Amino acid sequence: MLIFYLLIPVYQLLAQTSYPYVVARDRMLFHDNVDKEQKKLLKDGSVRLTKDESINLQIEDALIRRLDDFQEAIENDSVLTGNDKKKYLRGLEFMLRGFNQNWNKKDYSPSQAPALLNAYIDATELDRQKKSIQPIITANEWGVGKIIVECFLLPTENPGVQPSRIELLMKYMTNHPEEILTVLSRNPDLPFVDSLIVVAARYNPNRLYDYAQGTGRLAYRIRNHNDVLVKAIARMANSKSGQMYFPFLDNILKGKISFAEIDSVKNNDFAYYRLLVRTRLDYVEQTMITKQPIWAMDAILDKMSHKAREYFIREINALHVQENLNIRFKRLEGLSPQELYYLCVLGEDEIYTSSYVNGVYPRIFERMANPRADSLLISVHGDYFRKFIKMAAGYNTLNDFLGRMDKENANTLMKAFVIGLEKTKGLEDAVDVADSYSSIVDKNSELAAFVLREVEWNLKKNASDNNRRGVVIYHILKSLFESTDTTKKIDLSATLGIPPVYNVSYSSLVDDTGRVVQQVFFYGDEDKDGQHSFVNFMGMFRGRPEWKISENPQWVSITSTKGKPVWIFANKPLLGPDDPDAKAQAKLGEYLAARKLLPTVVIHRGHSYHLKYTLEQLAPTAKIVVLGSCGGYNNLNDVLTICQDAHIISSKQVGTKTVNEPILQAINADLAAGKNIDWIEMWHDLSARFHNNAAAREKFDDYIPPYKNLGAIFIKAYRKAMGD
Repeated sequence: MLIFYLLIPVYQLLAQTSYPYVVARDRMLFHDNVDKEQKKLLKDGSVRLTKDESINLQIEDALIRRLDDFQEAIENDSVLTGNDKKKYLRGLEFMLRGFNQNWNKKDYSPSQAPALLNAYIDATELDRQKKSIQPIITANEWGVGKIIVECFLLPTENPGVQPSRIELLMKYMTNHPEEILTVLSRNPDLPFVDSLIVVAARYNPNRLYDYAQGTGRLAYRIRNHNDVLVKAIARMANSKSGQMYFPFLDNILKGKISFAEIDSVKNNDFAYYRLLVRTRLDYVEQTMITKQPIWAMDAILDKMSHKAREYFIREINALHVQENLNIRFKRLEGLSPQELYYLCVLGEDEIYTSSYVNGVYPRIFERMANPRADSLLISVHGDYFRKFIKMAAGYNTLNDFLGRMDKENANTLMKAFVIGLEKTKGLEDAVDVADSYSSIVDKNSELAAFVLREVEWNLKKNASDNNRRGVVIYHILKSLFESTDTTKKIDLSATLGIPPVYNVSYSSLVDDTGRVVQQVFFYGDEDKDGQHSFVNFMGMFRGRPEWKISENPQWVSITSTKGKPVWIFANKPLLGPDDPDAKAQAKLGEYLAARKLLPTVVIHRGHSYHLKYTLEQLAPTAKIVVLGSCGGYNNLNDVLTICQDAHIISSKQVGTKTVNEPILQAINADLAAGKNIDWIEMWHDLSARFHNNAAAREKFDDYIPPYKNLGAIFIKAYRKAMGD
């Protein structure tokens, strides 16, 4: 047999295929594998990976034409051995596969194709000389280097692979400082770990604090670091009072405050809050002057917000039935106008109307030697001024507020309220502007017209500047504001390209068996509010022939006996050790999931500080969400992140059965009748119902129907327009 093969002419061992050059039979498979990866790039014979034709042409030139040339050069290279040719052909296949699998992922780009091929060719030349490919990895972006390294592992690993992996880690962490500590926790002995700890400390000191509290090699290296910032954070992390010190990190480093000074107030909620406010004002002023970032700026805001809500707002809210205002607001005694100001803007989601109108707002000006509104805003350096204006509009104190300054200053302030939203971080400021308008237009038509003109001016400016984000923001605001003029009959759904805002179709609320499923969250409270709320809620159904009630120790189910099927599930507001109401909610959630009962109506019945637990369990299928007194930006944003098309009912006041029950009864009546929910019609009927009851009417006016919830509509429209 051996003699037989020796007699075969050499040319028969070569295969002249579709290639324009001769390919050895034992390398044909390697060439074919390269070609298969190339074909994945093509559609109808051309590269069409992106909308940019110039980039497509660059990809085609690099990974089709030039790669074919290099592929031929490998095959025809008289110096390379057969095994080397197979190695570099296999590497070409791996390179193409890496591009095909990653070009549309984070840290990669289709435009990297030419650099990728150049890097592979250069790395191949170094590998032929038995030299390290690391210089190639160093010279290229992370995405290119990551693919190239994987091409030089077989059959023998290039000597530059391991140092290149470390190089790539460094590049990755440079591109993603938020990932530094995660990577270092797995690789605590990297040669550059100490320098990266410094970077991580400056990028996110809060996160470094968490890692410094841990165990293991990384925590040890953080705690024994010589950098001034890292040492300060590590000291706090090792203290039982570390979280109390952390908000003052910047001033500690600058020698403006000592640990001892913080120790003197940290156990006194009142004094500690005042120190937080004083430090926040100092930080804001520093930022305005130096334009430099402040360490732990977010931390001080979080701690201020926590203290404002927990120590002050919940106390004065809890006393809302107390007629003696001196008793109810005793906790506010001694607070400065600036400290009261921050109670408002940081307690937006929780403060009751009566707490704001009768307590915090008037005391701001009572405690000012010269009670001017512009002086107040100057004293807080304009911090959160849009939030304060939005709340003043919502609680009908905006006319009073603007009246406490000269007309010219008031106009300047309202211009500032509207201008520059395209430059703000996130959406909260824009949502505050949107939310304020419905209140402004009801109370001050002249001011409403002024605000609308300013929105129109900013829309034109952003269009002229070709600022897409700005155009989207101001177009949405203009549409929302104009929609409040019923004579213009603007269809927001058509104008903004979002689902209907004035109604919810019955068909969107039923499941595939024709049921409408509702879930109600109750919470057991020491003050018995949750328990009383549950009793009132059940009173809508007990003893009524159109409803059937079943219950167990943890929840109740209520089903309609007439009309269309409506199924309502509510956990009981249990109170005791180990959070029995949380366990009841979890068991009910398991029951619903096991039976594929998907709630399309979700109702939160509890204090604002319970809402986060409801949101954690909120069904993505919810189309109607009743929040009670929890209508701030963060809550709206969280709901719409989970349920993007939800219609949200919220209130500026504590939820009350006087209003809650008629709203829920109206919703259930429509559902049992198989009718679409028409919010305008429903709110008109409810308004008429409360017309002759001044106390009930006042509470009803605090409720915001979905079609007037301009903040929620803004978020929906913005996400739609920006493709979020």
